[in-house]
Parts: sequence; structure tokens; C-alpha cells
Amino acid sequence: MGLTSNKVLALAAVLAVVLFVSTVALWPRLAGRNWRAVLGRVGLLLVTQLLLFATLGLAANKSFLFYGSWTDLFGQETELGVVVDHSAGARDLTVVATQGMDVQGGSKPAVGGQIQKVVIAGEHSKIASQAYVYLPPEYFWPQYAGKTFPAALVLTGYPGTAENLLKGLRYPRTAHTQAQKGTMQPMILVMLRPTVAPPRDTECVNVPGGPQTETFLAKDIPKAVSESYRVGTKPRNWGVIGNSTGGYCALKFAIHHPGTFGAGAGLSAYYRAAEDPTTGDLFHGDRTERNRADLMWSLDHVKPSKTSFLVTSSRQGEENLRDTVKFVGKVRPPARVSSITLDNGGHNFGTWRREIPAAMEWMSARLRAS
Repeated sequence: MGLTSNKVLALAAVLAVVLFVSTVALWPRLAGRNWRAVLGRVGLLLVTQLLLFATLGLAANKSFLFYGSWTDLFGQETELGVVVDHSAGARDLTVVATQGMDVQGGSKPAVGGQIQKVVIAGEHSKIASQAYVYLPPEYFWPQYAGKTFPAALVLTGYPGTAENLLKGLRYPRTAHTQAQKGTMQPMILVMLRPTVAPPRDTECVNVPGGPQTETFLAKDIPKAVSESYRVGTKPRNWGVIGNSTGGYCALKFAIHHPGTFGAGAGLSAYYRAAEDPTTGDLFHGDRTERNRADLMWSLDHVKPSKTSFLVTSSRQGEENLRDTVKFVGKVRPPARVSSITLDNGGHNFGTWRREIPAAMEWMSARLRAS
């Protein structure tokens, strides 16, 4: 049973209730002062409290998907690498599984679209990582067989999993629903977490002597996807969106890679690479690279491009409001910037689910199929 399964949560809840009832029932028998009675009371209280906390933790994790599996929870990445055949046409991307959409008729790709689980091997970064690719229903229609689609790179926060984007934040379902309503065009979504060297948080930085995360996400993935699916290679064909750490990465890529991404959206983003025990030494004393990872510094020193930016915050609940306002004020033409500011909203999935529909419409309006 998986960490996020309903069975695990239900089992923990039932055991917690059973232990609570047992504690109430057995307490009179353990009222003595001898060591056995004391040990029994301590044991019952300890086990009951542990099960209650475990139930609450499982419920919170199921809601926010902080960890996708037991190995992810305990920091044990045991999944073996997947061999990618570089002799094939789609040499840097391998489809390992497919699934339908949770919509009416979603088992048929031409009705609900399709989600493909893939492994992408970075040609330049030498990083390999799993991702999910959402293909809209129109991708499978005969009349669209010769047409390309716009695409968006979608990134989680740290230490989130790619499944967060499917289940918790519902990007494919949102894209499907809004395309059906005509509020956005059909788009391909490439969804993954920016944590390509778990458990280390590399902040989408090319670490000297370490993971070349920025190269993998901003160069290798768009190239591999464009070679494997009907997606163009111009900035107007590609956008990038993310939340928290993924939001920081999205804005960073939009600033530093305007030749790849025409639009970047940061939901609850921060604006400077974190440096803490989870990141380790990202820059090895290189002040130029540290400055480059500071988005405020970059806006002051990088030549403005025609890239569009979207940033989000809330007046109560988010800590990035002041920096978000500062970021908006630093964007210079020909770049354009838009914002979403909620009255209330914390740094959590509930807030991002309120922002994603509008953010996807914004992204769609700034990208083209070809």
C-alpha cells in the first residue's frame, strides 16, 4: 500500500481509534503504582499519540503531496535508471507508461487526451529524470495530424514530486477543462520536479562539478520534447510555470533563456536562490553565478527581452508580497509583466489551485502553436 493511498490513511485512522478506545477501557486496570502499571500507561499513551500524529501526517501528505512514496519520505531513491536508445528518432525521450484522464470518456485519447510517463535523458547535462507529458485530445485528432502545439514546462516546488502536478494541482485536468470551454488553446504540458539529484535541492543551478540542473531543464528538455512531439522550437512555442521553488526556476529561465521560453509564470515564487543545508554549496565562491541566481540583480543587469512574466502573491498569508511588487517594478520593456494578488492565501496547494486556471489562460494567450 502506497504512502498516499486511501487504505493506508484509513488503516492508520482505525488503529488510532482502536488504541484510543483501548486506552480508556484499560486505564482503570493500569491505575496501580507498580512498574508494570506505569509502563503500561506510558506505552498506551505513547502508541496512541504516535498513531494520532501518523494519521494527521498521512492526511496532510495526501492533501498536499509533500512525499509521493515511502522511499521518497525516508530519502531512499532506489529506482534504477532506464536505458534510453539514442539510435531512435526520439533519442532523448522514452515513454514508459500511459494513462487516461479522469474525465468522462477519458480512457480514449481523442476524448480526454493522454498522460504519458516518460524518461528524459539530457544530451548536454547528462541528467536523466522522469516526467509526465499531457497530450490534449486534439493531438490525436486526424485533422490536427500535421499541426504543432504550444507547450509549457511545469515545475513543482521542493521537495515535491511530479505526481503533485497531476493529483494535487490538477494541471492536466485544468488544461483539458479550459480548452473545452474555449478559454485557452490546447497545450502540451511537460510536468516534473526540479529536484533532479534527490534529496539535494539544486535550485535549478548548474552546480560547479555537480548536477547541471539549469541546462537539463532549460535546454535539454525543450529539445527532447520538440524532437519527440509536435512542438515548435521558437520562444513563442514554449512557456514555463511553477510554484514555490518551481516558480523561482520558471522566472529564472524566462529571464536567462528568452531564446527558449516566451513566457514564465512564478506562483508564490521567491527571487533569489536559497542557500541552506538542503542545497549545499551551489556556487563554490563564484560571485557571478550567485548574482545571476538573484532575479532582482538579473533584471537590473540582463538586457530586457520580449519575454512575458506572471507573478503571484497574496496580501495576507504569503511572505513574498514585498519582493513580488519589487520584481514587477524592475521589469523593463520590451518585456511585459502581469500579476495575481489574492486577498488571502498561504503557501499551499489550496492557494495555487485558485491561481492556476488564470495563470494557464495567461500562458495560453502568450504562446503560439507554430
